[in-house]
Amino acid sequence: MRILYFARLREVLGSAEEQVEPPAHVTTVAALLAWLRERGGAFASELAEGKRFRVAVNQTVVNADAAVGAADEVAIFPPVTGG
Repeated sequence: MRILYFARLREVLGSAEEQVEPPAHVTTVAALLAWLRERGGAFASELAEGKRFRVAVNQTVVNADAAVGAADEVAIFPPVTGG
């Protein structure tokens, strides 16, 4: 699975993307985020429940109950702000 991090997340997590092999129980976006939070540190704080960010699977914005698989591209990005 390829995970892409955008904007503030890319800076705080120190990476724009990574290849991961989540455990078999990670079959939804919610489970993936929970697994990433288990890393602790910035992952736990930036991806904490209640934090605002969006997730896209294969370039389609999805909800937390959306399915994810080993061949998917998952993008995580904070809401866009501007002025």
